[in-house]
Amino acid sequence: MKSDVVIIGSGAAGLMCALQAGLRGRSVALLDHAKKLAEKIRISGGGYCNFTNINTRPENFISENPHFCRSALARFTPNDFIALLNKHNIGFHEKTLGQLFCDEGSNAIISMLRHECDAAGVQRFMNCEVEEIADTGKKSRFLLTTSRGEFEATSLVIATGGLSIPKTGATPYGYHVAEQFGIPITRLKPGLVPLTFPPEEWKPYADLTGISFPAIVTAGKQSFRENLLVTHRGLSGPAILQASSYWQPGSFLHINLLPDCDILALLDEHKTSKKLLSNYLTQWFPKSFSEVWCMQSKHFENKPLNQYNDKQRKAIAGQLHDWQVVPSGTMGYSKAEVTCGGIDTHALSSKTMECKDAPGLYFIGEVVDVTGQLGGYNFQWAWASGFAAGQAV
Repeated sequence: MKSDVVIIGSGAAGLMCALQAGLRGRSVALLDHAKKLAEKIRISGGGYCNFTNINTRPENFISENPHFCRSALARFTPNDFIALLNKHNIGFHEKTLGQLFCDEGSNAIISMLRHECDAAGVQRFMNCEVEEIADTGKKSRFLLTTSRGEFEATSLVIATGGLSIPKTGATPYGYHVAEQFGIPITRLKPGLVPLTFPPEEWKPYADLTGISFPAIVTAGKQSFRENLLVTHRGLSGPAILQASSYWQPGSFLHINLLPDCDILALLDEHKTSKKLLSNYLTQWFPKSFSEVWCMQSKHFENKPLNQYNDKQRKAIAGQLHDWQVVPSGTMGYSKAEVTCGGIDTHALSSKTMECKDAPGLYFIGEVVDVTGQLGGYNFQWAWASGFAAGQAV
């Protein structure tokens, strides 16, 4: 089959690129090894697809080349995707921090994108394994040998995603294509992922699984104020997931357990109280967490408030406002929502996503070294980068 464009990967970025190229009159073949379309969209947002964030700006993304995402994000905004939803009469609602979710569930988004691709003349080939890509050097530059036959195209777009959530069909295929064409790849790691601690060290907290409360979590220079969740292996919840993308192995996490009060002032105010410290803290935390946290402290015992001197109260307040812990690692790609790192953006055009040293070859979406924070930003990058390539192929 000959076409103007072959796109490998029928997720968010691939579908957006396909429909945009099709609307420009390009003949498009969309290939995917999976049997189902856009499985990662389907499971996202608890089945309601957190499809964008109205607060999207370049600062919400991580990359070794932090300015790369600006061009694409400026040319396809959250409002542009909202307009597409409105065209199909698909309702949506805002949750916290600008996150937008689909009222009718993720399948409504998938159906919309499928309909748009069909209307634009895109031909989809699911359950299609790409076995080989050859650079012919001719006008129809790329020759793909697949389980569904051979495909020729002038432009080839890689939209195969990252390594996160392998149960959705994630593979390292996109990185292999980059290696074949000599395109550099930055260091890969799981992002938006729960963090773990050594089992013996974490044992006292393991029985507290499910406890959650608001906190400010800091990794490096980035701080996030959202809920923290205790798990049997470590810490999770939105604040931890956000920080995980910035956390470097061996470094401290700084956790402000009481972001809404000056605990030193309160401890000073109640310094004559006979109430145990752990009991006093139950106005902010479940009793079980308060007891374990106090028991694990190396700097003070769990005593009545009237038995602490000024220095000890200051130490307690210091730990509550800056609980320093060193995770042993992450829960890995199986629990990660995204892959940090990817195709080195210095090798791509920020306007078109085309490889500077391999004309006709494009990379979009999660496979690229642009990773969004939690809350719909990664979908917005998928739409924006897909749109950029779709306008160029």
